[in-house]
Amino acid sequence: MKKVVFILVAVAMIFAVAACGDTGGGGGDGPPKIGIVNLHPSESGYREANVNDMDRVFNTANGYLVLKANYNTLNEQLDAAQQFINDGVDYLLLSAADASGWDSVLNAAKEAGIKVFLFDRMIDASQDLYEAAVVSDMENQGINAVNWLKAQNLPEYNFVHIQGQIGSAAQRGRTEPLDQAIEQNANWNLVRRGTGGDTWSADEAKRIVEAAIAAGEDFNIIYAENDGMAEGAMKALQEAGISHGVNGDVMIMGFDFNKFALRYVMEGDWNFNGQCSPFQADVIHGFIQTLESGGNLNLTDKIVINDEIITDHATITAAFIDQYGLGD
Repeated sequence: MKKVVFILVAVAMIFAVAACGDTGGGGGDGPPKIGIVNLHPSESGYREANVNDMDRVFNTANGYLVLKANYNTLNEQLDAAQQFINDGVDYLLLSAADASGWDSVLNAAKEAGIKVFLFDRMIDASQDLYEAAVVSDMENQGINAVNWLKAQNLPEYNFVHIQGQIGSAAQRGRTEPLDQAIEQNANWNLVRRGTGGDTWSADEAKRIVEAAIAAGEDFNIIYAENDGMAEGAMKALQEAGISHGVNGDVMIMGFDFNKFALRYVMEGDWNFNGQCSPFQADVIHGFIQTLESGGNLNLTDKIVINDEIITDHATITAAFIDQYGLGD
């Protein structure tokens, strides 16, 4: 288990765009004090990009005093969030490992006058407990993937389904539309299902596919809920000599838009990739600056959705990868 990581950054200067914020949370003296609870960057290429985006915006140069904790389990995140509340942060930013279980922490933040922003992932909580949620629509990602599959008009759809962290918004959103389609279509069949666990492990995904191959199970689609697990699944196919991708025996589907994954799509090794944008920090920064200057957000909907894109071998280009891809 990773040790708790708290990073306290002392403020050296206030950046011009944050100069209006000389009162923390609109009330106390000093720079805004931010507590960020996120998952660990080692979870995936997507998460590394998300953590880096938060670091890029919430730092001393932009006039913030920052506390950070990166954990992949709910209990560790809850403890960190409660500690940030005890430390008197003005704003609490959360990307939740699990969608449930946050009511006690969010109520404690509200009682302490701390403003909460959700990012990346939704949670199961009343909207009066947070200021805004800057997230991707995970369910829409699943719907887009299922609709793309339907358009392929296959005679049979036989799935090895590799889920992410069970209970997370990404897992739920990418799973539920597939489950509905399997239930509603007689030629859609779930052959095997497993999970990459809390770390969305590529090695665990590889083992799931290896087990399906060893059991002689007949499948023609791998639906992996992130790119790393899709790559692990592909390695199992390659080692078994099973063709995959465009014109192959097994379709491979991933999510997140890592550059390595988009290259697999362009080269025909994979069939599909769905975007999940990791860039939410600038939007939250703008909201905080509005509050720091005494303004109101006046959001008609507290849920702010980032744009999403899907791509397949027929549509992808090198320029597209350069523009939208994550990582190297």
